[in-house]
Amino acid sequence: MNPTISRHWRSFKWAAWLGWQIESNWTRPSLFAIYSVIKPIASAFILVLMYVAFAFIGKIDDPALFNFVYVGNAFFIFVGNTLFGTFQVIQQDREWYQTLRYTYISPISYYTYIVGRATTKVVVAAFAVLITLGFGVGFLQIRLVLALGDLPLFVAAFLLGILTLVGIGVCLAALSFLTARHVHGLAEGIPGLFYLFCGILFPLSILPQWAQFVGRALPLTYWFEITRRLVLPPEYQIDTGIVGDPLTMLGLLAVSAAAFFVLSIGMFRWMEYLARKAGKLDMTTSY
Repeated sequence: MNPTISRHWRSFKWAAWLGWQIESNWTRPSLFAIYSVIKPIASAFILVLMYVAFAFIGKIDDPALFNFVYVGNAFFIFVGNTLFGTFQVIQQDREWYQTLRYTYISPISYYTYIVGRATTKVVVAAFAVLITLGFGVGFLQIRLVLALGDLPLFVAAFLLGILTLVGIGVCLAALSFLTARHVHGLAEGIPGLFYLFCGILFPLSILPQWAQFVGRALPLTYWFEITRRLVLPPEYQIDTGIVGDPLTMLGLLAVSAAAFFVLSIGMFRWMEYLARKAGKLDMTTSY
């Protein structure tokens, strides 16, 4: 194997293993499994209560709207977990465990190390999404269909969506080279913007014109649109105001994934250079 490829694979593999150890090692495996099941189900109940409140206030009884909101929120779990988990890597290593200097001088690619740590979050989020969708189908009358012929398109959209998320997450992580420990709210605020402008809770068509423009400029909007078109039955489809066939939207998502990958490398190297120059690479901010 090429030495460069071997180095990146080793970095990714052990970073993913370390991420899993950090994610699951705080308790016994049985208790962690119970927690992993209960948490998404509790989130589903919160969503149901939100919808009931909205339906009561607005006198709405639309199963299609509930399916639209439920599926969008289920897949949005990937956004919160991936962005926050990726952003936290440098903060954790530098501030909490104070191991960044040792990881940084080891014979690995630190960029690939961050991606490997993010992969753990994606896996945990995938389990939560499956639990949420399964609970919805089993107990909340959520209707899901996925034709065998649409499976390749669904998988391609999923992979490109995750790659886009990781690219955005690495950009945020790069910023944390030069920021203090208390700015992790940035990684919580960015998903909030996606939650509003990507049509998770509301169809994009009911937002103000300027908000629709913002939503159409965000790549994750097309990921959620493709996903809903593929997994929701025709009678449960809602007009979101987004025109175009899934293949066209997949092309836009592919361009976005490539753009954020290049941007994440540039941001990472630039912020890393500035941090090294300022002597802040492993400086803790204990305030």
